[in-house]
Formats: sequence, structure tokens, C-alpha cells
Amino acid sequence: MKQCYHAYISKETIVRTLVDIPAEDLDLVNGVAKKLDISRAEFVRRAISTYLEPHRADPAAEAFGIWRDRPVDGLKYQERIRGEW
Repeated sequence: MKQCYHAYISKETIVRTLVDIPAEDLDLVNGVAKKLDISRAEFVRRAISTYLEPHRADPAAEAFGIWRDRPVDGLKYQERIRGEW
């Protein structure tokens, strides 16, 4: 049984695509994939996933500072709204 590795796990459908890769790079990809005992396609998926990891959105980081550009203080707004309960 082959070990499965994913730097990023997604529930999205895998889409087949065509990519032009220089012959020298493809030879290296083939050699490394063979050493890792994985398919070339799996090697490319892992490489792309690893390369893209720093660019993936972090929901917590995106939410941080959401009130930054609002004219109202977030804490004061929260206290006012909760005071209505």
C-alpha cells in the first residue's frame, strides 16, 4: 500500500490539464517520482500544492482587522449591541 501525502487536502474535484514542461525537467520529475514510488501525476500534484501553500488564504488572518476602516470602534459597537439584549 502506498503512503498518501497531501500538503493541502481539498474536497474539490481534480481536473485534468495539459502543461508544457521542458524535457530536461520532465526527466528529473520522472526520476524523482520513481524514487518516491509515486506516479508522475502525483509528484506534480504534490509539487504544485507545496508551491502554492504560502499563497493559500488563511481565514483567520483575513478576518483580523476587519473593523480597521470603519468609523465606529468595534468594542463600543459590541457593548452597545449587547446592551440591547
